Amino acid sequence: MFPRVVQVIPMKDYSVYVYFEDGKIVHYDMSRMIEKEVFYPLKDIDVFMDTCTVMNDTLAWDIHKNWDNTMCLDIDPDMLYELPMAVEMIA
Repeated sequence: MFPRVVQVIPMKDYSVYVYFEDGKIVHYDMSRMIEKEVFYPLKDIDVFMDTCTVMNDTLAWDIHKNWDNTMCLDIDPDMLYELPMAVEMIA
């Protein structure tokens, strides 16, 4: 089965709650990844928060804000799915 992300909630600490179609929830810490050149635009917390979305059935950032799924920054959904279950955040 291909894991399908259905919702993402970015946090101000450069982490994201990722919700999968089957109900699994993971908490992904992006703080180290934003040091890599390809993810450098996400160092701006406003860009990180405002462009975080679901594209290609996974966690992604639409940094060009044009909904072009070939130009987004995305994370492998299989890798995300392998993370341990997170306790769902309570707003």
